[in-house]
Amino acid sequence: MKLLSLLFVVLFLPSVTWLGDIKEATTKAAKEDKLIVINFSGSDWCGPCIRLRKEILESATFEGYAKDHLVLVRADFPRQKKDQLDAAQIKRNEALADKYNPDGKFPFTLLVDKNGKVLKTWDGYPNESPEKFVADINPLANAGR
Repeated sequence: MKLLSLLFVVLFLPSVTWLGDIKEATTKAAKEDKLIVINFSGSDWCGPCIRLRKEILESATFEGYAKDHLVLVRADFPRQKKDQLDAAQIKRNEALADKYNPDGKFPFTLLVDKNGKVLKTWDGYPNESPEKFVADINPLANAGR
């Protein structure tokens, strides 16, 4: 029974982790020589945000690529009371938005280097396949190697 439980956990755990702290992400990106994807999302109210997450960011194609090449950061701005974040996370998300998303666009996704330099942006839902999304990132991820 323990083996079955362990197998279940391994098979159904997400293969990538989305961080909520850009400082942690930049440290990890520098250490691992990776780029950072920052995704601004309204997880409980923004239809295009939900679609982006489900169709691209949670796809096997993107997650497989991200695991080896990217550090992921999500700045979520939920509206429903039941989905509210703790005060420290709200403050981190607002600071990140002040720097990278002052116009409050949702969804808004950026590819930045370990120093925070913006390399590419996606404003709104990128109407493309997960494979094309990864293909847009890949040359930039390999440029510094």
